[in-house]
Amino acid sequence: MNYDIIVLGSGPGGYVAAIKAAQLGGKVAIVEKDNFGGVCLNWGCIPTKTLLKNAKVYQYILNSSKYGVDIPDLSAVTLNWENMLSRKEKVVEKLTSGVEYLLKKNGVDIYRGFGTVIDKNSVEVEGEVIKCENLILSTGSTPRIPEIPGIKEGLASNFVVTSREALELPSIPKELVILGGGVIGVEFATLYSSLGTRVTIVQNIDKILEFMDHDVVAEMEEILKKSDVEILYNSSIIKVDGKEITVKGKEGRRTLTPDHLLVSIGRYANLKGLENLSLKTYRRGVVTNNKMETNVPGVYAIGDLNGVFNLAHVASAEGIVAVENILKKKDMTINYNKVPNCIYSSPEMAAAGYNEADARKKFTKVIVSKFPLSANGKALAEGENTGFIKIIAEGEYGEIVGVHIIAPTATDMISEIVTTMELEGTIHDLAKVIHPHPSLSEIVMEAAHGAVHKPIHM
Repeated sequence: MNYDIIVLGSGPGGYVAAIKAAQLGGKVAIVEKDNFGGVCLNWGCIPTKTLLKNAKVYQYILNSSKYGVDIPDLSAVTLNWENMLSRKEKVVEKLTSGVEYLLKKNGVDIYRGFGTVIDKNSVEVEGEVIKCENLILSTGSTPRIPEIPGIKEGLASNFVVTSREALELPSIPKELVILGGGVIGVEFATLYSSLGTRVTIVQNIDKILEFMDHDVVAEMEEILKKSDVEILYNSSIIKVDGKEITVKGKEGRRTLTPDHLLVSIGRYANLKGLENLSLKTYRRGVVTNNKMETNVPGVYAIGDLNGVFNLAHVASAEGIVAVENILKKKDMTINYNKVPNCIYSSPEMAAAGYNEADARKKFTKVIVSKFPLSANGKALAEGENTGFIKIIAEGEYGEIVGVHIIAPTATDMISEIVTTMELEGTIHDLAKVIHPHPSLSEIVMEAAHGAVHKPIHM
């Protein structure tokens, strides 16, 4: 069988690319050895957010008295972990089956099994060879496991887990150690601390979320500390012995005995089956240009495989860019500096563009404006007024070059500013936009007013 495009992998990049290509009239095949939707739908974005909602409901109940709802005996409120996991599975099943339906409905041919690339125009799946004019690689990534004595034995006994197993633990751990203070580590720290788990983050540098703006990081560090999450900075795990972990830090060695150790120190690109292509790679994955082209003509790499941003929405956007370039011969590119980066902690964090430190290095003059949720009526009414928005603009024209939000709905609110950035909009444009009252989105308008002159309500 000969196709215009074969897509290898059905994650958020792969399935979106396949559907878009079919919608544009291409003859398309997709190859998948596992569940449709990749890590995001099955073991990442969707299941974690489902469990985070469960945890938030639990916290609402525990703190119901501040909303005027009295529960005589809070000790009677119990967590049903089995039901939580069941709800998660139902959500995942609905979405993954929906992806398969969409692929079939759009006329994409599905090949189940592991795809091995023979050459840039041929892929073998379970003994069958299929041909194509163009190949889109969307094979994803796998959690990185450090070389620590005893960690392999810990993985075998299920004491050491990755983000995938952390969503399927047999019970809520009483104590959890997380190796790594990045996005996944912070999300799981938020989840399990909300469910009553004693959480310790082991971080090898002096801050968590090293890529985020310093003000957002400082705020989240305080929030985690208030949730009794302990963060061991400049520390590393040097040994795993059964259920004992030896941590080495500035103050010497320390032994921890948690129920589980969650390893969250990044991921590496899945290159198995692609060896015959002789792709150019770098530390994070396959090298591509901003049109998603690899060094091999007619071969494109998207999502975690190219490693630019390990984000589902970026993979989807990259898939569309690749397809548009293949089928419509457009010179379509992606601007990574306008990508929203979202962290589903509690409260959420979202960022796009430059952080303050990098903006000051890039531009001669920089305008920075912050507005806190504590001055927002909707936030006060909802009892969730921790956080702020920070808008960064270059000084000559006021063009918005960065935004950083920590708020309950930060991941929803950031789209407004990313749209403004895509249109090369300014703080003056944003200040003119009439925002509904009361709403959390008013902090966007207030920060824009602050950048132009002064905020109204502070």
